[in-house]
Amino acid sequence: MASRDENAERTNRVLRISQLDALELNKALEQLVWSQFTQCFHGFKPGLLARFEPEVKAFLWLFLWRFTIYSKNATVGQSVLNIQYQNNLSPNLSYQPPSRNQKLWYAVCTIGGKWLEERCYDLFRNRHIASFRKAKQCVNLVVGLLKLGGLINFLIFLQRGKFATLTERLLGIHSVFHKPQSVREVGFEYMNRELLWHGFAEFLIFLLPLINVQKLRAKLSSWCVPLTGAPGSDSTLATSGRQCSLCGEWPTMPHTIGCEHVFCYYCVKSSFLFDVSFTCPKCGTEVHSLQPLKSGIEMAEVSVP
Repeated sequence: MASRDENAERTNRVLRISQLDALELNKALEQLVWSQFTQCFHGFKPGLLARFEPEVKAFLWLFLWRFTIYSKNATVGQSVLNIQYQNNLSPNLSYQPPSRNQKLWYAVCTIGGKWLEERCYDLFRNRHIASFRKAKQCVNLVVGLLKLGGLINFLIFLQRGKFATLTERLLGIHSVFHKPQSVREVGFEYMNRELLWHGFAEFLIFLLPLINVQKLRAKLSSWCVPLTGAPGSDSTLATSGRQCSLCGEWPTMPHTIGCEHVFCYYCVKSSFLFDVSFTCPKCGTEVHSLQPLKSGIEMAEVSVP
């Protein structure tokens, strides 16, 4: 019987990551509530809430505590993750919610502790009297001991997976599932496929900028369409000088790069400045020298019907 109860407790035990996620969700909710509340006083005098900020925060957290832990036995983060508090001090094996005293002491330890720390910090910040200095040292000692206790409790929590905070351990409450968790068979085929395609897409995004598409296209074009005629001859230039090999328009200030094709000066110059290893997109010839087209050839091209 004892082994059966132990196995059931082990099966329904809340994961450590779920308990830590619930704490992070609670912190995020507190920050969101405080930011929304301060925006209500955006148009008022600056620093209006600074004097009473600890008390205002304590009131807001007390309001949240009233409608979460006190009434539903769970914080907002725990409710999202299907978790709630259970009274660990109860001898009954069935679920027992935290008692009223445990809930009240939870509010005192969490809300009252934060308020006391912030108020003492504001009180001792600008006081340099000897009596206040001693009180400040005592408060810092107590806070340091509590932080140390929280660290030790966290290390124990990482080992055993129970009582995520020091307050939970002192009050005897721990996290359990609100509804029993059913065992599910998880298939990883879809996840593996998505990870594979995601990695392949990242590889393509990294590889494509390194490929000179223009040079590759020129190389394939030179393989598929063999060249005819002697490159650089005047007659070939005259017949191929009707359009720029880059923009396809009538060449403006026509220039050659050492092959039979003609380019606009600005087209070939900008391409060469962008890529030092620029080659002709038609035949794949590298840039040897940028020379203007001869006037006789240009006039012969103009006279072609």
